This record gives sequence, C-alpha cells and structure tokens, in this order.
Amino acid sequence: MERTTYLPDADRLSILSAAILLAYAASRFVEIPARELGLQLPGFYLAVELNIHTVVALLVAGLTATGADLLLRDHPALGEKRTVEHWLLPALTAWTLGIPLNQMPVGLQWLISFAIAGFVIMLVLVSEYIAVDPEDERYPIASAALTAVAYALFLILAIVLQSAGFRLFLILPALLLAAGLVSLRTLHLRLKGRWLYLRTLVIVVILTGMISAFHYWPLSPITYGLLILGPAYSLTSLIGALSEGQPLKRAIIEPTVVLMVVWGAAVWVA
Repeated sequence: MERTTYLPDADRLSILSAAILLAYAASRFVEIPARELGLQLPGFYLAVELNIHTVVALLVAGLTATGADLLLRDHPALGEKRTVEHWLLPALTAWTLGIPLNQMPVGLQWLISFAIAGFVIMLVLVSEYIAVDPEDERYPIASAALTAVAYALFLILAIVLQSAGFRLFLILPALLLAAGLVSLRTLHLRLKGRWLYLRTLVIVVILTGMISAFHYWPLSPITYGLLILGPAYSLTSLIGALSEGQPLKRAIIEPTVVLMVVWGAAVWVA
C-alpha cells in the first residue's frame, strides 16, 4: 500500500519564516539603550548586559516555537499528541542563527548569511513537520537533516560565543542548554519517540568539565568548538546505539571514528 506523505501549508510556512527574518533585520536598525543587570555575590560581581539583540533573540526563539506549533497542528498524523518536542530545534535554530547575524556588519556577507539563515529555518520546520509521523517514508531523511543541523548549530554557537570573548559563566549555561536540547532531541528522533532524560543529563555533566577546561586553554574559537563538538556527538551516538540494543563493541565504533576525525580537524586548524 502506498504511503501518504504530507508537507506543511506553504502560506503558513512562508509567513512564519518571513516574520522571523523580519525580526532579524529590524534588530539591526532599532536602537534601545542597553541595561546592565548585576548581582553582587561573595567575592565577585556578576553582570549581564541586556540589549536589543538579547531581547530579539529571546522573542525570535519564542516566535519560532509558537509558529512551529501552529504549523504542525494541521498534520493528519498528529491527532491528540503534543508538539513540544518539535519546538526544541526550531527555537534553538532561530536563537543560534541570530547571534552571528547580530554581530556581523551589514553588507554582502550579512546578506548571504541572512539568506542562508532563512533557508535553514525553513529546512528545520519542514523536517520537523515530516518527523511528526515516524511511518513517513521520508522520516529517515528528515531525522538525518535535523541531526546534522542541530550539531552544526551547536558548533556555530560554541565558536561565536568563544570568539566574542564572553566569560565562562555566560558561555557554560548557553552551551550546556544547547547540548542538552540537541542530545535529547536527536536521541528522540533516532529512537522514534523515546525520551532519555537521565542519559542526556549524563552527557551534559561530562560536557560541563570539558567546556570549562577548554575555555581556559589558548585555543582558537574554531578549535574550541570542534573539541566540544566531538564528545557531544560521540556520547550521544554511543548512547543511541546502546539504547537500540547494539553490543558495546559495535556501538563504540562510529562514536570513536567521529571523535578522532573531529578532534583531528581541531588539531589541523589550530
């Protein structure tokens, strides 16, 4: 029997993508005085600057999550199921892509990056729509696309935060949140609906030490990002393979190879 395949409503998808991109563009031409939020702790002063880019990043992430929910509601296979898991990567995508766009000067490079951001957002939204139905024949392709985008975003986020010179108390929670969301969602996709909260927490705990240690090494931002990306992907892949019932000797092959390749690239670009 031929399977029925579905795609999101083109008008809704276009309007949502346009609204997100409009928010990106508008933030470059709107000036709001920055405010500093500070907290005096024993031994040091904790300060965070709140500016237009911070506000827009949060609003765009919320807009994308809300839009993804509305977009998915008309999927025939959704039924009474919730859509929370389909918000995670779209919101992370919008938030992460907004950071480099806000830091680039307006010009040709910004316009190209702006167009790429629009394409990636639409790709993620369409892939999430397809991923609603695990029986859809395009599910493996959509799952692979979401996984690839998720780890690319994690790498971009690590590179951008490190190159911006943020202190560890700002970088650490941002990267741990991103790593947790990426690992949780990619495992959920791979296992077709299973949530591995505790095992995802183990990944986050392991990455906490690595992110903290590598932050103080004299590394270039790209090397820093690759050194963190390697274990983030490899640990998630290992847990996914073991959860599928693969024996340890077989499950460890792919994560080890990927870790060696990514860390080899990190050494090469250092």
